[in-house]
Amino acid sequence: MSDTLVPSTAAIADTCVRLAVEVRLGPAELRPISAHAPIAGPALPVTHAGSVDAFLAAIDDAEPGAVLVVDNGGRHDEACVGDLVALEAKAAGVAGIVIWGRHRDTAQIIDMGLPLHSLGARSVGPRRVPPPGRSMTVAWLDGVEVTSDDVVAADDDGVIIVSAADWQRVSASALQIQQVEVAQANRMRAGESLRSQLDFAGYRARQLVEPDLSLRAYLAERGGAIEV
Repeated sequence: MSDTLVPSTAAIADTCVRLAVEVRLGPAELRPISAHAPIAGPALPVTHAGSVDAFLAAIDDAEPGAVLVVDNGGRHDEACVGDLVALEAKAAGVAGIVIWGRHRDTAQIIDMGLPLHSLGARSVGPRRVPPPGRSMTVAWLDGVEVTSDDVVAADDDGVIIVSAADWQRVSASALQIQQVEVAQANRMRAGESLRSQLDFAGYRARQLVEPDLSLRAYLAERGGAIEV
């Protein structure tokens, strides 16, 4: 998946609405530590309990292009991922990391070029004693469940989770939406307004006699490949 073109999260979200696919958004507080192109890959979820072995076990099982999703309960008192874990993940082919919590070693992670979304940086690492038992291979992002049956996409607009069963049709449709929008933008840069492309004057004239007519229905009648 990492070698294929990845749609933006905005296009994915629009597609989910159109296809009646559940839209699961990562919390708005999750922000990328630096700008990056869209990424998407099989979810590699893990619940952090204070020890690095949970990450190493997940990375050990990772397929290339996976996205490591770390549930640290949204904690602000510690960073749970630093440069060594990020380096290990990148070497294993992980496409990016999403943390419901905080990270550290910001400059080093930015320098290695691995996309990472978190609640921000914190210099101190975990100081708690991890409980005994196996790692939990599931993650919750502020109430949004992520399992190994999901695909995680992320870019500068945020994080979105789609069921792996729906991913192929969602991503294909989202890429089509992007192609149309790029064409629209190019026409606008060449001097043709969006209103002209949409025949907005014709729509307003029809609305005078059909006040319940929506713009989307009008465009569907015209058969134009227009995104709004």
